[in-house]
Amino acid sequence: MQHPKFGKKATGTRLQRMQASPNYKDGKFQNQSFTPDLAEGATYFKVFRKFFFGKDKRNRPAQPLPVQKHDLKNLKPLDNVLVWFGHSSYFMQVDGKTLLVDPVFSGSASPVSFTTKAFKGTDVYGVDDFPEIDFLFISHDHWDHLDYETIVNLQPKVKNVVTGLGNGAHLERWGFNPDIIHEGDWYEEISLPNGFMAHVVPGRHFSGRSFVRNANLWGGFVLKTPTFNLLLGGDTGYDSHFKTIGEKYGPFDLVILECGQYNEYWKYIHMMPEEVVTAAHELGAKKLMPVHYAKFALSVHSWDEPIIRVTTEAEKQGMPIITPIIGQIVNLNEDNVFAKWWEGLA
Repeated sequence: MQHPKFGKKATGTRLQRMQASPNYKDGKFQNQSFTPDLAEGATYFKVFRKFFFGKDKRNRPAQPLPVQKHDLKNLKPLDNVLVWFGHSSYFMQVDGKTLLVDPVFSGSASPVSFTTKAFKGTDVYGVDDFPEIDFLFISHDHWDHLDYETIVNLQPKVKNVVTGLGNGAHLERWGFNPDIIHEGDWYEEISLPNGFMAHVVPGRHFSGRSFVRNANLWGGFVLKTPTFNLLLGGDTGYDSHFKTIGEKYGPFDLVILECGQYNEYWKYIHMMPEEVVTAAHELGAKKLMPVHYAKFALSVHSWDEPIIRVTTEAEKQGMPIITPIIGQIVNLNEDNVFAKWWEGLA
């Protein structure tokens, strides 16, 4: 537990700022709505039994998933593009700036490398494949979103970090200059270079890299660029915050929302796929990109169930949806047509 990968607790002025937050009470951050760890009728015994004996037989793909590999260091400077790496990691070049969200390229989403391993073939990109990163966004400090090995290796390339309150303590321990770390509370505004503006927004979730929960803040980000309005969502259950964010900052050209690793046992901290589409409508999204699937098995459903359910619901609700292959370059200025690449895979 003393290994640097577990990060560091906030102290000093950082801790004082956290304690002054209206979202901090009784020594930890709180969700805006009452959020039990488990849903009504669920117990940890039931959860463990489901994990060990009730997983779908297709919880992990039986074959490598399709991927593409492109040269991200030599993109045309004026192209506005997005590249997804599976789960919640993605790269964007927008209005001449590069950004990276929740990168995990170590091969696992766990403090021990032999557990929670990435699906075969999904780690086609690594830190060496990236140009300099103008803005690194970290939604929260769970292992499948904040990866020690990746972040340490990325550090020389990163110009600015945007995250929630308290997470900067981890990054400072890992060698980041505190001057480039921008921490915000929910609904706080963070001014960034060249006319970019970020707002930290709420999620209904939790945080923690060890046995202590909610010491640091979790959430998502509104990113306003000179020509785009984007919602970079973090892990969250469904709640009224989507409507509030939409009214306050929307409409959005694109919203990126988590759609996998759900279960009725923990429905308050991860949305069901159908709720993801409803949330996108409440946000005022022109397009939805679902993430948080196709790299790690953190729940008991089949690996492709999230994308099947969310695309079905998007068609039902009339929501345009972006569903690229891992590594595919998506042009943000075009209406792309995506094949259902997950169909026919074991």
